[in-house]
Amino acid sequence: MALHRRIRLTETNGVTVVEFLDHKILDAGIISELGEELYGLVDRSGVKSMLLDFKNVEFLSSAALNKLIILDKKIKQHSGRLKLCQLEPGIREVFVITRLNQLFEIHKTLQDALKAF
Repeated sequence: MALHRRIRLTETNGVTVVEFLDHKILDAGIISELGEELYGLVDRSGVKSMLLDFKNVEFLSSAALNKLIILDKKIKQHSGRLKLCQLEPGIREVFVITRLNQLFEIHKTLQDALKAF
């Protein structure tokens, strides 16, 4: 796979685990770059099972949420599945307030999320 600046990839039992390298995903340039890297995993690399691990993320902007919604649509178009895990309480609250917790399957731990695939 290509070199990524914003994410670290690992694979566990056919699931591509995406770990974010930035603690704050707020800047428009970072969000754009992150979106391209994530979309590329689906469009160019054919990833069908993706787990986004938010353990390093402290802040997430609404523009970043939009990228996640688009990513979810892309994966579903390829008959794939997207799950999220290890969201900080503040970020999880944003998902609840925006009702995105109903769109995304969110797990407390990486192990729980991997078992759910």
